Amino acid sequence: MTIIVTGGAGFIGSAVVRRLIRETGETIVNLDKLTYAGNLESLGAARDNPRHVFEQVDICDMAAVQAVLARHKPRAIMHLAAESHVDRSIDGPGEFIQTNVVGTFTLLQAARAYRETLAAEARGQFRFHHVSTDEVYGTLGETGLFTEETAYSPNSPYSASKASSDHLVRAWGETFGLPAVVTNCSNNYGPCQFPEKLIPVLILKALKGEKLPIYGKGENVRDWLYVEDHAEALCLVMEQGRIGETYNIGGNAERQNIQVARAVCAILDDLLPNSPHRPHESLISFVADRPGHDARYAIDASKIARELGWKPRESFESGLRKTVSWYLENRDWWQRILSGDYRVERIGLGKEASR
Repeated sequence: MTIIVTGGAGFIGSAVVRRLIRETGETIVNLDKLTYAGNLESLGAARDNPRHVFEQVDICDMAAVQAVLARHKPRAIMHLAAESHVDRSIDGPGEFIQTNVVGTFTLLQAARAYRETLAAEARGQFRFHHVSTDEVYGTLGETGLFTEETAYSPNSPYSASKASSDHLVRAWGETFGLPAVVTNCSNNYGPCQFPEKLIPVLILKALKGEKLPIYGKGENVRDWLYVEDHAEALCLVMEQGRIGETYNIGGNAERQNIQVARAVCAILDDLLPNSPHRPHESLISFVADRPGHDARYAIDASKIARELGWKPRESFESGLRKTVSWYLENRDWWQRILSGDYRVERIGLGKEASR
């Protein structure tokens, strides 16, 4: 049996591939374009496993996607390929529309046509799992939680593109009978995260003694989800989730950005007692907020707990310590990234704000 994972060289996708290779006996086809954030090294031992097959394909390329489906004949598609960084979507929204909207449309069309070629039993077992974000719901006030019934209200080009893709998946299920499930997750963190997101930025800048940029007053709240917990939830939904349903996946770990920064600094102080930059909290610096910065996200994950029995295994404290330790122990991984064209620099100000 075969499962296709799109975006399997990315942060969350690689965690899913590693888990599927480790926990199942199935062939995993990793379909990834290898954009700047795709890194096959993140697969670890799974990369060389004979059940891992890599296909360097752009999900916007219909012919190439159809060829992969015809060649590997998957029983399921887990769709994680996406442009995902809000700041980049502010500076260049076009790529987000192309990959997240057009790419998802292309994949849905290819999956729909492929399913029609299957025998009745295989057609009935096939499923399409679309992985999305809680950012489609917009922003919360000081209280309340996002549920699966929360109205969509995206506020950034990134979240708007993901909201569009969610709606496409739902429509292909309702109109064409494509057996699909959707998951919306909170902020992920953990090993192998590309160094443009908050936590790896904090870790790597602190190691160099650079200022730790915190938007606004650092009061924006996110619910943090350890990536390995997320991968477990995704595999569970793929196998047992009810067709046509949405499942919210959260870490039950709301934190202000400033709290996250201080927690990272405290762990670094503990793990690096001889660092010349201690106390690392002294490196924190507040910078101008980004446009359209949502105030608070928080997920009600009771549905997936009730129906599928999933709850996060890691607390924010245990997951964050594992994450910081991983970056300290795997310097070669991120140093190879930073030695290339990518630099951990401020983006997402928009043209007007950057003048």
